[in-house]
Amino acid sequence: MKVRIILVEPHEAGNVGAAARAMKNFAFRDLVIVGSRPQRVDNVSEWWAKGAVDVVQGSRHVETLAEALADVHLSVATTAVRGRQVSEQLTPFEVARLAEESLGDEHTLGIVFGREEWGLRGPEVAMCQRTASIQTSQEYATMNLAQSVAIFCYELAKGLRPKTKSPDPPRGELINALHSRTRQLLADIHFFGQKDPDRICAELQALAGRARLTTREASILLSMVAQVETAIRRE
Repeated sequence: MKVRIILVEPHEAGNVGAAARAMKNFAFRDLVIVGSRPQRVDNVSEWWAKGAVDVVQGSRHVETLAEALADVHLSVATTAVRGRQVSEQLTPFEVARLAEESLGDEHTLGIVFGREEWGLRGPEVAMCQRTASIQTSQEYATMNLAQSVAIFCYELAKGLRPKTKSPDPPRGELINALHSRTRQLLADIHFFGQKDPDRICAELQALAGRARLTTREASILLSMVAQVETAIRRE
């Protein structure tokens, strides 16, 4: 799935740069800026980009939101709500799940962000297929533009990251050897005293189970127990 961040008439070039930086943090680069609203152009955008100047320089400028959405397969308008009655408000998490379920690798998701002062106009929201908002305090609902971009990019990136390889769980014989050798070692050093060995060992086994040991980790622990046993015999 491809992700396009669309900024409608941003006023502050610094916000554009900061939004580009947030995009690059999560490996997104498709930035489209709608409209020709005057901005500060004294390199503020690139200064705020901090390492994402390539995203700023590679951004595409179009006159209308329709142009930005022309090849988008799923469009989402972001709003702060502010008392407006909106039929549906997805969260950033729900947007990410919806995109995962309905879009393929060749499809494009467009997230549309409005102006810093008043957001998107009604007709602009209506051009998008879905709407979404970030749940914030009722006392101050409006977020900074770049911060909003960062939150959506974070949720979208979670579903696009390569799946981590599942840890290699130890076989039962290795775990049984670890438990039995550990129990014998604890008995040799008189660890149990007046305590119930079965109860203590059951708690230790439960602890190891919660740790979800890998084969390597279990092998290291078993080797450590064996080394301690050897040292005790030498003494």
